[in-house]
Formats: sequence, C-alpha cells, structure tokens
Amino acid sequence: MTMPVTLEQIKQAAQTIRDEIIRTPLILSPTLSHMFGGNIFLKMENLQHTGAFKIRGATYKLKRCMAHIGAGGVVAVSAGNHAQGVALAAKRANIPATIIMPEWASISKQEATRGYAGEVVIFGQSIEESLVKAKELVKEGKTFIHPFDDPDIIAGQGTIGLEIFDDLPEVDTIVVPVGGGGLISGIARAAKSINPNVKIIGVQAASCPSVYQSKMQNKIVAVTSSHSIADGINVKQVGEETFKIIKKDVDEIVLAKESEIVTAMLLLLERKKILAEGSGAIPVAALLNGSIEVPSDGRTVLVISGGNVDSPVLGRIIRKGLLKNGRIMRIRVRLDDIPGALARLLSRVAKSKANVLHIYHDRYVRENPIDVTHVELELETRGASHVEQVAGELQKAGYEMSLK
Repeated sequence: MTMPVTLEQIKQAAQTIRDEIIRTPLILSPTLSHMFGGNIFLKMENLQHTGAFKIRGATYKLKRCMAHIGAGGVVAVSAGNHAQGVALAAKRANIPATIIMPEWASISKQEATRGYAGEVVIFGQSIEESLVKAKELVKEGKTFIHPFDDPDIIAGQGTIGLEIFDDLPEVDTIVVPVGGGGLISGIARAAKSINPNVKIIGVQAASCPSVYQSKMQNKIVAVTSSHSIADGINVKQVGEETFKIIKKDVDEIVLAKESEIVTAMLLLLERKKILAEGSGAIPVAALLNGSIEVPSDGRTVLVISGGNVDSPVLGRIIRKGLLKNGRIMRIRVRLDDIPGALARLLSRVAKSKANVLHIYHDRYVRENPIDVTHVELELETRGASHVEQVAGELQKAGYEMSLK
C-alpha cells in the first residue's frame, strides 16, 4: 500500500513551519508513572499556539497552497481547534479566512476564532450541515482547508512525532487521541518510519467510535454519535487518507467513556496543574480504565493534544469529578426545629474533619411535622472512605439522614 505521507514530507513540514509554532515540551510525569507503572511522559500540545496542535497542519497546508489561493481566501469547518488554527495561520499569511461553525459551537470558541481575524459564519446543527455551507463558498472561489483528511495536514501534525523522537529516542509507546485521524496518522507515519517497533495506540471516545469500528471491520464505517466532553474528536467518519495510515501503522484503538474522560481531566488539573480539554485528556482516561497496559520498564508518551476548555464547562467538570471521587458529599438531615439543633449538627461535622461548603435549611417540606426541619449540607471530604466515616458518625449520633 502506498502511503499518502512519507517521513521526508514530515521532515519538510517541520522545516517549513518551525518558525510559526511552539516546539512544545515533553515532560516526565512522576505522578502518572507512579500510578500506572513505567515511565510516562506528556507531550504538551495544550501549550501550542491557539491551545492545540491544529496550528501545525493548518500552517503547513497554507504555505503549500499559497500560489493557488485566490482573493477570496480560505474556508474551513470546525467547532473549535481547527477553526482557530486556520484563522491564525491565515492571519499570519495575510489571507482572508472564513470559518463555518455549527450553531452549538461555544461562544468562547467563536470569539477566539474572531480574535485571530477569522470571519465566523454560524450555520447548521452539525458539522455535516456546516460542510454544505462551506462547499457553497468553495464554488465562489474560496480554498477549502480540510481538518484532517489531507496529506499536508497529516504531515504537519506528524511533526509532533519527530519532536517526540528528538527528545526521547528510546520511546516504546505513543498514545494519541483519535477523531478524524489526522493527528494519529501523522504521528504514526513519523514514528514507524523512524522505529518500526514503536507501538502506536489511539484512544477514541466511546460515544463516537468511528475509527475503532473502522479498524475492527477493516473498512471505513460511519457511526452515530452522542454529545461528548471530548468534542474535538467527535467525528462520525474517519478520513480516507488517514485510514490508509491507521490500518498500516496504528497498532490498536481503544475507547474511553465520558466519566473516565472527566476523571482524567480532573486528575491532570489537580495532580499536574495541566488544563487539558476532553480530547487532550483522553489518553489518561485509557490508562484509568485499564485498556492500555503500561510496560514497567518502558517509556510511554501521552499526547495532550489541546487545552481549550470553556470556563463554565470547566466548573461543571471539576464539580462532577469531585462528586464522583467522593471529594464532595451531599447529605440531607432531619432535625428537630429547636434552638441549637443546627449548631450541634455542624459541631459533629467539624469533629469528623469535613468542611462545610453549602447549607440549605428548609422548614417547609410538605410531609414534615411543624416541629421538624430538613437541612441539606454539601461537604468537602478527602474521598470515599471519609464519606463513609462522616456518614457513620452522624448515624451513630442518632441523626436521621440520607446521602444525595
């Protein structure tokens, strides 16, 4: 099978874009290494320009096709990272960029794209509907920049693979997020060309397993998808060019559930102070669910592909993660409505070393007698065992309570 991208093309891409991108660090994570065994390194593409790897492929593509771009400039379809990558690359090249974004694209990502001088057009309920609008603009003379299924895009993303080997020549395994396949196919081409024995593992959201199913069936399969926190890789069908490489060079595709992705995001934020979006954190999610085994004497690289998380979403992720991990405890306690009852309850909570975050005191529960009230408490705890300890101590003290 003739590959659409070669190592020489990737090296040429690296040379072409080297002054336009950040050579992101590759760092050893003692925390993850201790948790999962082996030596685990993180390739920090969340620190890249625009907050994600997409600027690499977009920059190389624009530089390669400059002579063919007309006065109308370029057009791209994206709900986030590709939009920003194309907008910034076009701005640097003094080329107009029109970005078609679906109606559900976040306001912050729309504004970030406009901040890079991209003209944002909101159209359609899905990426597929947005593509219809983009095709209309192509007929008017704009040049379409595909988010993944293009040899130049693949070569640009493959420069990450070169950097990994430059910094860690003895790498054994590289774990990469997978959506349309542009990132993993580029990295896989670079890696397998340098060392055919290196293992390439892709991780995809279980809510949209297009590459997983295609790899399993050895043919391109379109899937239905549901909403995912890893929206950057929520792609219903892998590209033709990317799948050629994935079939040959990617050893395995594994899946991660939404709850696992959220836990991975929280783990990176709390333990490593790394802000990673859902698609960027998904390699860690695959370690958490046990679908990837880390060799104890090996060197494993996780590609943290991006860090663009909306602030409101980040708040919800932190809260859900804390609830799931038992770091927040919510209880409802039935109290006699007499002076000092609430103070005694809070005293018991304090003795159990839990921290009160919120209190809601409700005297008007319909089924309660007139002299009984309900108090809802939200407590900060150390984890699941502490939750059990707090609940046990309150029950031992005679409180009628329920966990929420």
